[in-house]
Amino acid sequence: MEPTPKPHADPHASGGAVLFTAFEPSGDALAAPVIEALAQRRGDLKMYAWGGPRMEAAGATLVGRTADDGAMGLGAIAHARKVRKTIQSIGRWIKECRLVLHVPVDSPAANFPVCRQSRQAGARIVHLAAPQLWAWGEGRIKKLRRLTDHLLCLLPFEPQWFGERGVKGTFVGHPAVNRELNPAALKATAGALAPGGPRILLLPGSRSQEIKRNVPLMLRVWDGVRQRHGKAVAIIAAATPEIASHIRSMDLPSNTRVMSDRLDEGIAWCDVALACSGTVTLNLLRQCCPMVGVWKASMLSCLGAKVMLKTKDRLLPNIIAGSRIVPERVPWSGGPEPLIKDILYLLEDSRRLEAQRSALRATLAKFKGPQFAPACIDAIEMTLGAGKGV
Repeated sequence: MEPTPKPHADPHASGGAVLFTAFEPSGDALAAPVIEALAQRRGDLKMYAWGGPRMEAAGATLVGRTADDGAMGLGAIAHARKVRKTIQSIGRWIKECRLVLHVPVDSPAANFPVCRQSRQAGARIVHLAAPQLWAWGEGRIKKLRRLTDHLLCLLPFEPQWFGERGVKGTFVGHPAVNRELNPAALKATAGALAPGGPRILLLPGSRSQEIKRNVPLMLRVWDGVRQRHGKAVAIIAAATPEIASHIRSMDLPSNTRVMSDRLDEGIAWCDVALACSGTVTLNLLRQCCPMVGVWKASMLSCLGAKVMLKTKDRLLPNIIAGSRIVPERVPWSGGPEPLIKDILYLLEDSRRLEAQRSALRATLAKFKGPQFAPACIDAIEMTLGAGKGV
């Protein structure tokens, strides 16, 4: 049972308290550079977080740990109960503080109830990552208008979309894209990862349920490619060492390597990536790496997606490009054969690989401009400046 948290230090002191709330590992990673930059620029503000180790390392006082994989060891009902108790704990904490700013990070279903509490306390609210209402749930735009002062938009088209619906937002770039890379150094180290070819990178996701669903499918796809290209080699890039260890315990085909913490090198190494739909496709976009997108789901989920999802495409590079530049099976309840064909279609004609790279370069150009953390802090300071007594 989660104890009632108590504020550390003195949240009434100086400029007041800033609260970040994240409910997934991706939120922990997204918030960390923003916390670090805000702490450096605004030393008068005290940073607190319900989140994870990266937010704590960045300088926030971790009041509660909520950014672990919520599906690990918990059913949906048990997880929902845990989140509900956490929201109640955050509400009690807010009442004890002079909260001037709340930064909810992703996870709108969990964060909206917290936003109501912080709004009642008089805090400004800046969402870190605009909820993807353009994909589904546009009916929640009224709720968002009530529960935000500003959106930090990670995708270039979002400020206009939300602005047309009465919600202010700033494009701040995306940390997976708006960052410096050293292509020469990556190429030098990537060359030693695994000999052979063609080179296939498998990216099964970061959540436990994604691993459970996607890894078996991806291995079947990889086996089909291997039957066509006997010297082909694959690397499975795991999001964490724990996930890497779990994947290694599976029955893996020959010429298959598992690694973690070397994603950029894996991308520089491969000819084509088979990627779970999500942020990792933006890491691939950063290097204009040819890819095929997939997200394994049940047949019922696929039918539900046809009703709920409003965008023609579901893979982020395609959504940003405004056209189907990357083959995608999102969501997908079928077998490996169509995915095998998608990969072989690219591998067996270098002109197709180059055509996708060219389209990805044009899409990457849409992110040109902002530096993620500084752009976030500029927007936060603007929002704080619009408040009273800060």
